Amino acid sequence: MKFPQFSMLPFLMAAVMLSLSGTTLSHPYWDFLHCLSLRLANYSTISKVIYVQNNPSYSSVLNASIHNTRFSTPATPKPFAIITPLKTSHVRSTLYCSKKHGFQLRIRSGGHDVEGLSYVSEVPFAILDLLNFRAIKVDTKNEVAWVQPGATLGELYYAIAAKTNTLAFPAGMCHTVGAGGHFSGGGYGTLFRKYGLAADNIIDARMIDVNGRILDRKSMGEDVFWAIRGGGGNTFGIVLAWKIKLVPVPAVVTVFTVNKNLEQNATKIFHRWQYIAHKLPDDLFMNVWITKVNSSQVGMKTVQATFRGMLLGGVDELITLIQDKFPELGLAEENCNEMSWIESVLYFGGLPLQSVDILLDKNALPIVSLKAKSDYVKEPIPESGIEGLMSMFLEEEADNAVAMIPAFGGKMDDIPENELPYPHRAGNLFEATYIVQWTKEENAESAKYISWSRRLYSYMTPYVSKSPREAYVNYRDLDLGINNNDYTSYEQASIWGSKYFKNNFKRLVQVKTKVDPMNFFRNEQSIPPLLSPWKKKGN
Repeated sequence: MKFPQFSMLPFLMAAVMLSLSGTTLSHPYWDFLHCLSLRLANYSTISKVIYVQNNPSYSSVLNASIHNTRFSTPATPKPFAIITPLKTSHVRSTLYCSKKHGFQLRIRSGGHDVEGLSYVSEVPFAILDLLNFRAIKVDTKNEVAWVQPGATLGELYYAIAAKTNTLAFPAGMCHTVGAGGHFSGGGYGTLFRKYGLAADNIIDARMIDVNGRILDRKSMGEDVFWAIRGGGGNTFGIVLAWKIKLVPVPAVVTVFTVNKNLEQNATKIFHRWQYIAHKLPDDLFMNVWITKVNSSQVGMKTVQATFRGMLLGGVDELITLIQDKFPELGLAEENCNEMSWIESVLYFGGLPLQSVDILLDKNALPIVSLKAKSDYVKEPIPESGIEGLMSMFLEEEADNAVAMIPAFGGKMDDIPENELPYPHRAGNLFEATYIVQWTKEENAESAKYISWSRRLYSYMTPYVSKSPREAYVNYRDLDLGINNNDYTSYEQASIWGSKYFKNNFKRLVQVKTKVDPMNFFRNEQSIPPLLSPWKKKGN
């Protein structure tokens, strides 16, 4: 039965070579593709799985999942090839050939990573894009679901809502985010004060390790299962599917929005919010967005604090609660809307409420260039500090900037720091993410926007966590430190690792050392092993 397969190989290789015309066929590029083509050994499969730079579809496949146009410029390093596996054997073949020929892989499941680490590298590389791994199987009877990493959060929410309006999943608010990266970094949204992170609600996984073995929770062991739930994406293996625990929600929830600008005492109200929000019942989610907006004075700008939230309950209960605990907000019935949980996903995602089908549209939101940084705040910021923060949003570079500030507390206070790699639990009032955006056409001026984000981050230093200054791994920030292309010491990686993981970083390194000692799965901020092949060589 093998003879016909082998007789086709010259034609398959010719097809690959034709697509590579004008491309340098040198080691390890050619060896990697040669190896992969031999293992796939079917022209129709090769044409659907391997995209090299001269392929007419290459650019569209590359750009389809890039949600930060800062990394889609002509000067951005491009992958030699993009592999879009259709089944598990294709993933294993890609892993085998990449490992055999020393060719670096970047693994992409959504493309929302803010530093582009899943699709950009300074060394020659290929992308393993899991866009075809997007199956979702919801089991309402047992209140669980299996989710493949390429599925978006919107697709997951849609699949749950198609079967029930009283179950949900506590993950993020942006519907175009890929489940793979989001879950692997922790993942929080409107339900996290009630149920914890997305990663807190993962109960099993299916993963390929560096040796090509397919593992589940039992066979990978509790150390590895611990590490992949919050330790950062694709640094321990390639997760092919997550088993998640669904959580109960009422048929009706109540959302609200109250806007306060500087002329309406936004500074004082936000100052007061810091003392209250984290103590509110865990059925209530609240966050604040700080942005620049038009002033009532023609031609002038002001800063607005947008207080938004959701109660797992009705409007009367919400108004009574807020009037009692936070009367300064001035919440009124006209600020509130009762709706289903799935409609609240649209509401917080800035989507039209007419149809939930929009959750299946990966292009429903504008694609921009951006830089993100994050902080955790443990003590209320004084009014003078908030005034300074607000004033920075009046600067020219902040026209499209936002500080997103969700209140912590609730369930997050009950989960120990070492339960998962994500350590930012009890003691945090809120997390603050600063995002500055600009258009693709302004990429030549990106330095001024990035400089503004760094100045804002520097300004916030006295008011945020210290020793270490904590950060959220799902908002990767290469300003915190990066690995070398070859050997990275524990001490060097700890500079950024302690900020994301605190004391959990040491355990993550131990797990990495056990499962990937040669550091095959790596990027600029991947967990390094304690001893690498470069160290052994004395480099």
